[in-house]
Amino acid sequence: MIPRRPLLIAAGAALATAIAGGAMTRIDAWYGGLEKSALNPPDWAFAPGWTIIFALAALAATIGWRDAKTQRDRFLLVIFFFINAVLNIAWSAVFFTLRRPDWALAEVATLWISVAVIAVFLARFSRAASLLMLPYLGWVSFAAWLNYKVVQLNGPFG
Repeated sequence: MIPRRPLLIAAGAALATAIAGGAMTRIDAWYGGLEKSALNPPDWAFAPGWTIIFALAALAATIGWRDAKTQRDRFLLVIFFFINAVLNIAWSAVFFTLRRPDWALAEVATLWISVAVIAVFLARFSRAASLLMLPYLGWVSFAAWLNYKVVQLNGPFG
């Protein structure tokens, strides 16, 4: 059984992260003018993709909370997800608001590490929760490659 209160808190945190990241994301003439990989998804695909990823992450957090063996594990889980949320929002701010895809490329590496840390940490007590983080890890891996292509095709920035 999925505990209702932790699920609502995790969903609220995911929604807040999505809103904050979305507020930092401007699909404007600058972004439209960037050369991008032929594999870059259409702009409309990002919102549903992120919705699925955030929903899976919220479910992973809830299952992890339920299955955590100790209060310390729960505390660490919250800290790891908080750090991940900050890094997720920061990527959008660096790439879109500061218009520094080169810096965003360095930042996305820390975002990737944060997702991997969560997946590995969750695996200690919930294989299901850990597996729910894999689409997020896969997306951040692909996003890092897309970010690299933007830097490669458009640099230097600044």
